[in-house]
Amino acid sequence: MGTAVVWEGNIGSAPEFKEFPNGNKDPRRLCRLNVYFDNPVPKGDGYEDRGGFWANVEIWHANAEQYASLYQKGMRVLVQGRALMDTWTNAEGEDQSALKVQASRVGILPHRIEQVVLGQSSNPSRQGTGQTPRASGGPQRSTDQDFDDDIPL
Repeated sequence: MGTAVVWEGNIGSAPEFKEFPNGNKDPRRLCRLNVYFDNPVPKGDGYEDRGGFWANVEIWHANAEQYASLYQKGMRVLVQGRALMDTWTNAEGEDQSALKVQASRVGILPHRIEQVVLGQSSNPSRQGTGQTPRASGGPQRSTDQDFDDDIPL
């Protein structure tokens, strides 16, 4: 089952992408991150790390390959998911175990981020319209042109 967690840490190595056959269905896709979850404690004019730990973070998602190209070593991330103990037997027949997180969300925090570039929307109904969706059922305005709203002040 696992314990629900929300942890903050740094990605320690390049993300790993794997694809697994799934019979006649689309393959299962995995993006694995190696994250150091630290325990920063304020000290003087900075912070001191008191007892962090490493854990693999697994993101099972159809877009895992895209995620693997997005995340980079050194990025600060906020991970929400379930912490589990992963157990296996190694080649020498010894039992091994390690903590892992099955992530439901991995957010990129703005530490050391210099630039964010957005790609085209993957929603075909919004591409090329120049319009943004509105919450009400009223008419939509083009965002490509300046307009006067005719509201007296």
